[in-house]
Amino acid sequence: MRAWDIVVIGEVLGELASPVAFRAGGEVRFGVSGDALNVAAASAAAGARVAIATVLPDDELGDAAVARMRELGIADDLVRRRPGTLGFYLVHSDPAGARQFFYARLGSAGSTLAPDDLDDAAVAAAGAVVASGITGAISTSARAALVAAARRSGRFVYDPNLRERLTTTDEARRLLREVAPLAWLVTPSSPGESAVLLDAANAAVTCGADGVQLAGERETWIDAVPAPAVVDQSGAGDAFLGTLVARVVAGDALEDAARAGTAAASLAVGVAGAATTVASWDGVRAHLATVATSLDATEGAPR
Repeated sequence: MRAWDIVVIGEVLGELASPVAFRAGGEVRFGVSGDALNVAAASAAAGARVAIATVLPDDELGDAAVARMRELGIADDLVRRRPGTLGFYLVHSDPAGARQFFYARLGSAGSTLAPDDLDDAAVAAAGAVVASGITGAISTSARAALVAAARRSGRFVYDPNLRERLTTTDEARRLLREVAPLAWLVTPSSPGESAVLLDAANAAVTCGADGVQLAGERETWIDAVPAPAVVDQSGAGDAFLGTLVARVVAGDALEDAARAGTAAASLAVGVAGAATTVASWDGVRAHLATVATSLDATEGAPR
C-alpha cells in the first residue's frame, strides 16, 4: 500500500462545454472534470502525489476518464470500476461569471461510491484527505463514504460546495455539522456557505475576487492575486483548494499555502472550461513572484 500525499474522494464527470448559451445545434467540447478531479489535478500540479477514490464505469468513457487522470499525474490505484454510466454536465460560462449548468448524473457509477469502496489504509496514511459537499449530496452511500473518510483521516479537508440542485440547505447544514468537528480545514465560500460554518480547527472562507479569510489559531486576510485574464471562472475554487492542500502537505504554513492557492485560482480563470489547462507549480510560483514584484514597484513609486 502506497502512502499518498493526498487522497481526493468524489465523482469524476464528463464535461460538455459550450462556448454559447444552450441551444439546439450548438457545438460542445468533451472533457473530463468534476470538483474531485479538478482539486486532484491542482494538487498534482503543485507537487503532491495524489490519488482519487471514486467509481468509474467499466466502459470506454471510464477508460477515457482514467486516461485523463493519468495525463494530469493523478493515480488511479483507488478507482473502482463496475457497470454503470459516467455522469455528465453541460456548461456554458462567460467572463463575467454568469454560468449555465445542466447535470445528468442520476444513477451514475460515481454515485454508487460507498464506504466499502475506500481503501482504509490509504485514507489513514494520506497526508490529507479531501472531499466536498457535492460527494455527500449525490447519494446516501457516497455521503456515508465521505463521513467514513472523515473519521479515518488524520487531516480531513472539507469543502461545503453547496449545490442547491443536488441538496437542500438544511441537509447541507446537517452534513457540515457532522464532519466539521472531524475536519482539519473547512473551506466555505462567502457569504452563503460561511453562514453555516460550524466547529473546525481551521477555515478558509473564499470571497471570490476579493480574497480569502483564514480563521483558526489566528485570523488572517489573504488578498486575491490579480488574474492576467478572465475567461471562465469555473474551477477556480477547486484550483485554490487543491493547491492549498498540496502545499500544506509539502510543509508550507497555511497562510503561505492559501496565498499560493489564490495564485493558482487566478490562473485558472484565464482558460475556458474547468477540464482544460492546469497551471504547473512552477507557473504558479512565477505568477506569485511577478505579482509581488509589481506590488513592490507600485508601493515604491512616487505619490
